[in-house]
Amino acid sequence: MTTCNDVMTSWPTCCVPEDVAATAAQLMHSQNIGSIPVIDSIRTRKLIGIVTDRDLALRVVANGLDGNAVQVRAVMTGEIATCHTGEDVQVALDLMARHHLRRIPVVDDDQKIVGILAQVDVAARVNKSPKPPHWSR
Repeated sequence: MTTCNDVMTSWPTCCVPEDVAATAAQLMHSQNIGSIPVIDSIRTRKLIGIVTDRDLALRVVANGLDGNAVQVRAVMTGEIATCHTGEDVQVALDLMARHHLRRIPVVDDDQKIVGILAQVDVAARVNKSPKPPHWSR
């Protein structure tokens, strides 16, 4: 069994609800990522939401809001699907398909963020087939 822990990206970049949208956008740009988990504090790292590039585009930019004035708490998604480190990656994939997600946060038993699992992680790391044998004539 391949677990979420086996294929996730560990310790993702996070932000807190008091961060402004512009900070989240800058983090996404510098890290080349499309979402940032939102945690209650740096100390506890308890997951409370997620903010995506789509959230920023539709809830800030499209409404003509100032990204330096809008806090992440106003544009994040608070109720999110998660998976746990020891779960089979197929459980996470099924959850992602059901909710039309491309990425899902990975949490421990205390709901602390420990990773993020993206479709691209699964494609790159699960069931890598060996190279076909070299055929000679």
